[in-house]
Amino acid sequence: MAIDCADPDRLARFWAEALGYEVENPSPAPDEPGERWNAVVDPAGTGPRVLFHSVPEGKVVKNRVHLDVRAGGPRGTPIAVRRPLVDAEVTRLLDADATHVRTTEDESDYYAVMLDPEGNEFCIC
Repeated sequence: MAIDCADPDRLARFWAEALGYEVENPSPAPDEPGERWNAVVDPAGTGPRVLFHSVPEGKVVKNRVHLDVRAGGPRGTPIAVRRPLVDAEVTRLLDADATHVRTTEDESDYYAVMLDPEGNEFCIC
């Protein structure tokens, strides 16, 4: 998975924190002068590698793809159990420079919509 961004190092640090990953060392070498890359990897080796690639243009519209960070347990976990887990993860990631957009609750779901430091949407569920 690759994510375009302005500051690959900043986003790699944020997403390593958010996902419980590690920043890949050494960072991949750029293909072209002026390009910057960084990546995060699952320390257990089971999750996908996420690459952050610098691009000159900024984010303009809503993401077509976003990550769900599962903090509230497996699907089917009662909302009363999930709510404090999701809320705690929201607080943790706010401290890591995320932005809270909204929290949604209905009869079957409880999740928070967030933005990473460059405005990319993701959910905590």
